[in-house]
Amino acid sequence: MGKPVLLTMSGSLRKGSYNRMLIAEAVRAFGDADVMTGDLNLPLYDGDVEDEGMPASVQTLIDQVVRADALIIGAPEYNKGISGVLKNAIDWISRARPPVFKDKVAVILSAAGGRSGGETGHFMTHSILTQLQVHVVHGPLILVAAAQNEFDENGALTNDFLKKQIEARMTRLRELLG
Repeated sequence: MGKPVLLTMSGSLRKGSYNRMLIAEAVRAFGDADVMTGDLNLPLYDGDVEDEGMPASVQTLIDQVVRADALIIGAPEYNKGISGVLKNAIDWISRARPPVFKDKVAVILSAAGGRSGGETGHFMTHSILTQLQVHVVHGPLILVAAAQNEFDENGALTNDFLKKQIEARMTRLRELLG
């Protein structure tokens, strides 16, 4: 096998999002890989639109999932739940035929400004992906609470404990990919 192919997906569209910063930390910890960034700025899922054919932006994301060896997902929490952006992307991808999520490997990370670190959004994302037969890499949850205090001006994570958790999860992911 050549370099592993990672697809990053952030449930936050904001360029300066803490989940994007967290994903970047995970990619750094993973090491040598081909990395694709999924664009989750998609039209809202609509079965009538699907009947007319997958929108080009959705098909691009589906093709990226097919190509990826693993997914690294930043799962923010909005109003005690999964972000609409992430849920919409998962809904679109789940409509691909044949199914493309089945047997994919994923790591979920969450960062939020509040004190729970996005725990509910994380759990909801995990639950949805499990139903779609994605193999989520287990371990202690990677939740970054009060994220505005955990990254420096360059977007790098400053918390050594969290860095070690991410490094351990990425090591496990690399082992699973062989």
